[in-house]
Amino acid sequence: MTATRRDSVQSLERAFDLLEALEDGSELGVTELAARTGLVPSTVHRLLATLVKRGYVAQSRESGRYLLGYKLVQVASTIEQRLARLRAVARPQMERITAATGETVNLVVLDAGRVIYVDQVEGTRSVRMFTAVGTAAPAHTTGSGKAIMAFSPEGTAAALWGEGPFERLTPHTLTTIDELEADFAAIRRRGYALDGEEHEVGVGCVASPVRDHTGRAVAAISVSGPAARVLGRGAPELGALLKRHADAISVRLTSAG
Repeated sequence: MTATRRDSVQSLERAFDLLEALEDGSELGVTELAARTGLVPSTVHRLLATLVKRGYVAQSRESGRYLLGYKLVQVASTIEQRLARLRAVARPQMERITAATGETVNLVVLDAGRVIYVDQVEGTRSVRMFTAVGTAAPAHTTGSGKAIMAFSPEGTAAALWGEGPFERLTPHTLTTIDELEADFAAIRRRGYALDGEEHEVGVGCVASPVRDHTGRAVAAISVSGPAARVLGRGAPELGALLKRHADAISVRLTSAG
């Protein structure tokens, strides 16, 4: 179960814990949900009653167990429409990057403290990286996450995580707000972010933000691959290429909206 922040509402945190416990499609009873979330059964039962009433959770008539409700589809449809538009605008530029480099290109959005991979154009190199669409990763450990955060409103990182220390995935992971803010300043200067084996040892990433009309980042495109290849002497050229195509996506996204 996720730790509760000081400024969060405990009952909402617990309700979301229940929804996330059901996200794998399972049908679960009160006792199983209590075990998965660390909540007492009486609290689970009370929260489920509200979630069922609002349609976010359904109760099987046959088994009496609980599963996710169709209300979530209704709520998610607006997000899916927004993502579909983003994918449609970004895809041609991503394909051009892959054609020019042979590398796999990802389209990523920020979800609180995580990045979510929402589209991918697979590369043609014999050794290439693959991240399944829908995969999530801690934003501070990825080039794409840092690219988005660098062009987000000031204080976004501190609001999400506090001062740190943040989760360390490799010896190279940035784990304090001061380290991240220094990196954000460098990202803003050059227009692209680097992941120097911060998410996975041996893997590097170059990423550039996709921005709206205010200059705020709404997504990022990234290239990941073996660190020696992606972060070598060609990194500035790859970064400049990603920046050009990310800027083209930004212009098209703004004009289309």
